Amino acid sequence: MIDLSNIKNYYIACGYTDLRRGIDGLAQIVTLQYGYKIDENSLFLFCGRRNDRIKALWFSGDGFVLLYKRLNNGSFQWPRSKDELKLLTPQSFRWLMEGLTIEQKKVIKKCRQKDMF
Repeated sequence: MIDLSNIKNYYIACGYTDLRRGIDGLAQIVTLQYGYKIDENSLFLFCGRRNDRIKALWFSGDGFVLLYKRLNNGSFQWPRSKDELKLLTPQSFRWLMEGLTIEQKKVIKKCRQKDMF
């Protein structure tokens, strides 16, 4: 059974990734190119040149899980400007999965109580 509820870190590989790569190839990108350790609390997202499909890599504790999502209508708003691994908030991850950009310009920002009056 796949239980993704323990994931605390969502990483997005900005730029383009060759989606012909499998588990081993994507794991090499994470560890060798970006220098990150793959653990049970992290999900790594990759997107190719076409914005309608992504792959996700997750370590379940006893092995790797490779998830693939292809949209029938629409596209993901994938950041292409930098070749880096970027940490997303859970909210940014939800926005990405809903077809929105990961950095919304019109989000109401939280404030401290003393700033209210």
